[in-house]
Amino acid sequence: MTYCVGLLLNEGMVFLSDTRTNAGIDNISTYRKLFVFEEPGERIIVIQTAGSLSVTQTVIAKLREADEDPDASPYPSIMQAPTMLRMVEIVGQVLSDVTADISAKVDRMSQSATASMIIGGQRKGGSPRLFLVYPEGNFIEATEDTPYLQIGEHKYGKPILDRVVTPETSLEDARKAVLLSMDSTLRSNLSVGMPLDLLTVLTDTCQVQHQTRIEANDAAFQEMSHAWSKALRESFTSVR
Repeated sequence: MTYCVGLLLNEGMVFLSDTRTNAGIDNISTYRKLFVFEEPGERIIVIQTAGSLSVTQTVIAKLREADEDPDASPYPSIMQAPTMLRMVEIVGQVLSDVTADISAKVDRMSQSATASMIIGGQRKGGSPRLFLVYPEGNFIEATEDTPYLQIGEHKYGKPILDRVVTPETSLEDARKAVLLSMDSTLRSNLSVGMPLDLLTVLTDTCQVQHQTRIEANDAAFQEMSHAWSKALRESFTSVR
């Protein structure tokens, strides 16, 4: 299972993904689920993935191939798309094609192969945008009313986002919100696991502001988790 969350704020964007993949109780591995396509100052595209590893890795590989050698790929490069909308349409087409192709191969074994993606970014002269792309290639977009998107095991981390996050939320508070959202998920679902990949982008810079990997023994994350648990217990006790 997976948990990925992306926030679209006035100040910028925040993305957080876990790295655990689970192909059975005795086959647990670590794979990156957050990918960056970037031409600093001109365009940045961040992709988070959930679902079948064969699907997500194939999609990312095909997108990179189109970027590195457009003449060798049947798909346009997302780094050359004229708008963010056209970019997400390209990703949706690749995801739909790969899902159909791999699903046809595994259907005879009564297995399924699907994936979904969060895609956020900005091109120079355009506005930051954030999308959720479904296996069929269709998508929805984050709005001012709901300035975040989630994929994977999202239910445990949703309440804090609903209560805290608005477009006016600062990047620092947003970083804290997504980490606490992930902490709630980690506590309630063993199929989501560390390390975590965290990335922030400032509006109109079209480049990564900060990117880090948070390991299981990270002292700052552990301190935040303990402080949040303590605050919840104290708040619960104070309610009459």
